[in-house]
Amino acid sequence: MFARKMHTLLPSLKERTFVALDFETADHGADSACSIGVVRVENLRITAREAILIRPPRPRIMFTHIHRITWPMVKDSEPFAGVWERLQPVFDGASLLVAHNSSFDSRVLRACCLRAGLPAPATPFLCTVHLSRFIWNQRPNDLKSVCQRLAIPLNHHDAGSDAEACAKIVIAAAAAHGVTPGPLNLFSHSFQ
Repeated sequence: MFARKMHTLLPSLKERTFVALDFETADHGADSACSIGVVRVENLRITAREAILIRPPRPRIMFTHIHRITWPMVKDSEPFAGVWERLQPVFDGASLLVAHNSSFDSRVLRACCLRAGLPAPATPFLCTVHLSRFIWNQRPNDLKSVCQRLAIPLNHHDAGSDAEACAKIVIAAAAAHGVTPGPLNLFSHSFQ
């Protein structure tokens, strides 16, 4: 089933817009996003990137040892609702969301939207863990390993870097499937 879906999806990426995203969380709660990275891809070309710190709903940051984010870094940041509103132009017209281990990022997105009283996007997710297994049939398929194999620069657990790596994995998978970037849209607007 996944193989049939990928054989249909990969060629269509040349004409599609997708957004790769990555969350870092402060604690075990899925609603505790403290950073988000997003990368917009149109016609297999990166057209926008953002990385934003988020004030989580609780002041305890349990995972500083992983992502290096501390409470003093985020205490004056906007909560998720404000960040999400600011990022809406990046998501406009996207037909796909992409993340490495997408079950985590989709769960965080839904929980943060719920807590903020916002509707969660209905846009489907593509998981680059499954995509990289399908295309290159190699393991391990954690983000660091896939990036090393593909020579994609990565500052792991930096949400912006992780999101960009996911975007580049999809672009590399499309190329491995014989799909090349479409024409650059000169009328595309910048989100920065």
